[in-house]
Amino acid sequence: MRFATRPNINGLMFTIYSALNASFIKKKAGTILNITSVTGLEVPPFPGESVYHTNKAAQEAFSNALRNELCGTNIRVLVLRPGCVATNFHSLRVDHDKEKYNKFFEGFTPLDPTDIAGGAVYMLEQPLNVSIEALDVVPSGELNASLKTISHQLTRTTRSPQRSLTVFDRDWNERQGIAKE
Repeated sequence: MRFATRPNINGLMFTIYSALNASFIKKKAGTILNITSVTGLEVPPFPGESVYHTNKAAQEAFSNALRNELCGTNIRVLVLRPGCVATNFHSLRVDHDKEKYNKFFEGFTPLDPTDIAGGAVYMLEQPLNVSIEALDVVPSGELNASLKTISHQLTRTTRSPQRSLTVFDRDWNERQGIAKE
């Protein structure tokens, strides 16, 4: 279990803590982009993966909590959620059995890692006043009815003053030099 929690939870938290303390907090500005998974929200029916999916859910919760804690700064916390990507991860899940691997992807083509990179670039290129809090990037054929995801679907786009559904950064306009209307 530690093999999964150390990099996925501890590693994420320590890395972000270091970045925040090294420069982001002093500047009160920056962008944190966490890569989680669509399985952090809905778990697929594969045996033996509960620890992995729990880690991804923890990353989601940490990102949401951190976004709230950084209210009052210009530090954005974004989450990119890949779906099925043609990587070693899926080969490992079927013990490198080519037949099982091909059957897993039967009927749709998995994404290429460059598709995920494109999603990250898209999120990071947005102006400071726009936070794409979460972006699901999944193959068009990946079945995920309850999330209603399609390839490169935006799950929720909000303006930065709303850090979450319950926390608003009431000083955003003032910090940006935007006059009161």
